[in-house]
Amino acid sequence: MDLVSDVLEISGVRGTIGTRTEAGGDWSVSVAGCAVAVVHVVTAGSAWLDLPGSSPRRRELAAGDVVLMPGGPAHVLSSGPGAGTSVAGPDEVSRAFGSGEVIRLGSQPADTRIVTIGYDCDHTVHTQILGTLPEVVHIRGDDGADGFDDTVRMLGRELSHPQLAGRAVLNSLVDVLLVQLVRAWLPTRSEPHGTWLGVLADPLVHKAMEHLHAEPALPWTTTRLAHALDVSRATLSRRFVAAVGQTPAAYLTQWRLDLAAVRLRGTRDPVESVAAAVGYQSVPAFSRAFARSRGMTPGRYRTAARDDGRLSA
Repeated sequence: MDLVSDVLEISGVRGTIGTRTEAGGDWSVSVAGCAVAVVHVVTAGSAWLDLPGSSPRRRELAAGDVVLMPGGPAHVLSSGPGAGTSVAGPDEVSRAFGSGEVIRLGSQPADTRIVTIGYDCDHTVHTQILGTLPEVVHIRGDDGADGFDDTVRMLGRELSHPQLAGRAVLNSLVDVLLVQLVRAWLPTRSEPHGTWLGVLADPLVHKAMEHLHAEPALPWTTTRLAHALDVSRATLSRRFVAAVGQTPAAYLTQWRLDLAAVRLRGTRDPVESVAAAVGYQSVPAFSRAFARSRGMTPGRYRTAARDDGRLSA
């Protein structure tokens, strides 16, 4: 079972190309803080990223580099430290991000090209990956991660030479890029204990979570899960909490309610069916658990989703 794909799917992570920057000479782009994760892909040339408060504050980006900032912080891209003869300010960048237009700066023809992508997710889902990543994930184009450089080159080619069904191809590449980015970053990380990604560092916990994801409706207990893994209950509890920061029971409850929330929004299945599908035989017990997690009953949650236009027809 692919747990990362499971979580990306349930959290509804989707990427959209916001804008492109084509620049030459002396230039600077100021990006305001935003609610979505921001990714810059350098498809040609080079640039500097200035991110106040991070360490290091200033990073040099080369062709093929990709940098992800999950929190969408305010930052500056430029031709070099102190550059700014041709400047795009936060308001201009925000408008371009919303409309998808190209920002052209400095001398032309441009020698630097940067694609900016926004990744958003369903913030009502508690099981997330973007929020567990570090403040800055910088993958260099020459790191040699399998498939990563190919995806960056394909993205650049599709934008430079639009062809039939280009939007469909770009949408797919944007989704693939995030997965490739996570794949390339994982071998470089320090052990991410205490977050969801901690599951990837402990084979026992990984196997335990595979069981929970595969059959969330089963009446799992820590004892039953430990028996399925042929380890002691104490061993499983200790390693699960160390890796993920939650007990197996707490994580299972979170996962069940995330699944239920997605199903309530995305289907018209009766609440009874949704409850049973995620392991609750008692609708009142399900409603109480859901209300503690989401601040409203399943019925009110579904109504709110309908009012927001998020309920499928």
